[in-house]
Amino acid sequence: MRTLKLAFILTLSLVMISCGGDKKKEEKEKVKIGTKKQSTSTSSDKEIDVKITGNDQMQFNVKVIRVKEGQEVTVTLQHVGKMAVNIMGHNFVLLKQGTDINTFGSEASAAKEADYIPNDGKDVIAHTKMIGGGDTTSVTFMAPAKGEYDFICSFPGHYALMQGKFIVE
Repeated sequence: MRTLKLAFILTLSLVMISCGGDKKKEEKEKVKIGTKKQSTSTSSDKEIDVKITGNDQMQFNVKVIRVKEGQEVTVTLQHVGKMAVNIMGHNFVLLKQGTDINTFGSEASAAKEADYIPNDGKDVIAHTKMIGGGDTTSVTFMAPAKGEYDFICSFPGHYALMQGKFIVE
């Protein structure tokens, strides 16, 4: 019985030591419940740079982007995941007002040769190329007229989770 206790204590000690390992400090962002995270950007009256990340869990890090009408907008998308473009590709697609996200997403699934941008982009204001884990891409365009627009990732099935609002003031 004593040997069994000793073996248990020794095993438990080894498990506890091995779990302690590398004590990396994890940075966590505090977010109030009910608030929407907005884009990280630098801007002037004439231009704005917006930085967005997409990950292997099919998530953008921002849900709302605010710009001014007529500004030159540069959206930089970084894929912070590790998966390849053919498995977990991401892009940024700004849709024209009135475009149905579900219809566009369904049509995008069949447009692999066009980088998942269907109908020659007739419903798109601007988009980046499709990228995989560790890659970065950007697109520059003029902000459209005042209003609310949708942005998505058009990789098959991603639009259900990877979407947000692009608000032009």
